[in-house]
Amino acid sequence: MTIYNNLINGAWTAGHATTPNTNPSDQADVIGEYAQGDAADVNAAVAAAQAAFPAWSTSGIQARHDALDKIGNEILARKDELGDLLAREEGKTRPEAIGEVARAGQIFKFFAGECLRLAGESIPSVRPGIGVEITREPIGVVGLITPWNFPIAIPAWKIAPALAFGNCVVLKPADLVPGSAWALADIIHRSGIPAGVFNLVMGRGRVIGEALVQHPDIAAISFTGSVGVGRGIAEACVKSGKKVQLEMGGKNPQVVLDDADLAQAVELSAQSCFYSTGQRCTASSRLIVTEKIYPAFIEALQARMAKLKVGDARAAGTDIGPVVSQAQLEQDLSYVEIAKAEGAVLAAGGERIGCHTGSGKQGFFLQPALLVDSTPAMRINREEVFGPVASVIRVRDYDEALAVANDTPFGLSAGIATTSLKYATHFKRHAQAGMVMVNLPTAGVDYHVPFGGRKGSSYGPREQGRYAQEFYTTVKTAYTLA
Repeated sequence: MTIYNNLINGAWTAGHATTPNTNPSDQADVIGEYAQGDAADVNAAVAAAQAAFPAWSTSGIQARHDALDKIGNEILARKDELGDLLAREEGKTRPEAIGEVARAGQIFKFFAGECLRLAGESIPSVRPGIGVEITREPIGVVGLITPWNFPIAIPAWKIAPALAFGNCVVLKPADLVPGSAWALADIIHRSGIPAGVFNLVMGRGRVIGEALVQHPDIAAISFTGSVGVGRGIAEACVKSGKKVQLEMGGKNPQVVLDDADLAQAVELSAQSCFYSTGQRCTASSRLIVTEKIYPAFIEALQARMAKLKVGDARAAGTDIGPVVSQAQLEQDLSYVEIAKAEGAVLAAGGERIGCHTGSGKQGFFLQPALLVDSTPAMRINREEVFGPVASVIRVRDYDEALAVANDTPFGLSAGIATTSLKYATHFKRHAQAGMVMVNLPTAGVDYHVPFGGRKGSSYGPREQGRYAQEFYTTVKTAYTLA
């Protein structure tokens, strides 16, 4: 069995132990053994990054551009291979996984360009004969903590801007799916970036993540994961004066109005709720449907769900892959039972199933679940499930739909299906979410635009696009006497 080590100061370094990375489509398939680091490894990685920072932060922008562009080119050239690895370890279907890998490559190439586009201001002082320059500089060593559901795209959209703006990085990927992050680290390692600029330390969150958050030489933490962990990180960072950026949960609404194109509304709802096995923070888990279209919408969505093929993520024709782990499968099933106990009706799916490929492989397969006649107060409509489980709420009209859509502690993404320009325009302005989709799935954000939400979903500056500079740089104001 191949052992994959940590990358510290430009060298592959063994951890104190290893852990197997297994395929959720086939529990007998072990991808490899991945290093388990500890606090000493974090200390060594941070020290290497600190030592590399002075030279990297003042290096020429062309060198940084060339390195990031090279990384992006290799990712794109190997997208089929890396997509197969991603599907194997995380459970996305192979086409979805290849798409995620391509996005990672595009992110690196975008930020290669940002190396050349970082601008400042030159303005006159209110005092005669004095000039003022406002510039951006890197913040130092950044700790990046990434989740399992997008194991290459989310590391990419944190690493690329961090490096582009002259910071040094210590990455801690999700312990559940380290393979894609390791492959990305290997590409970065061979790009010509100096030793210590980028470091990979794999291991348990309570060990590696805690050591990063508490380390005095870490200037900033960017985290994507659960609400509870994120709030703990925020508290620790505020106490120590670290900059912090958090992307956490979602309970995203998809509104369907009476005037919606039914076929379009059903298709975008199916994609929003169930593709990527519902394991994305932008997935729609609350379908808010006005009463006149409600019966026809439920019937049509049930018919669409009946056509979804659940099976091995890497098999041709699979629409929905496995849930990522046994623990996640149990959580999904428990929420279905909770919803039924509170009065919702299970209209489709919601059961663990065997693989439809007939291979006999044992995976974590769940038939996508549709719960109807739910109410806003039910736990299924308040708490994030993070699986292929959707609930439907019947409402009278647009006004009630908007009120229910906003009745959530989260605010990441929100969608509306309507042919009314009036309602679409009003929803875009009044939906309490960081991202709004009109007649489109709630999941699916371009790599060059800001990503993030409000309320309990996000904290700190936005990720992706040009807005990423708000987190990864600090502003300096300099005066010169003419």
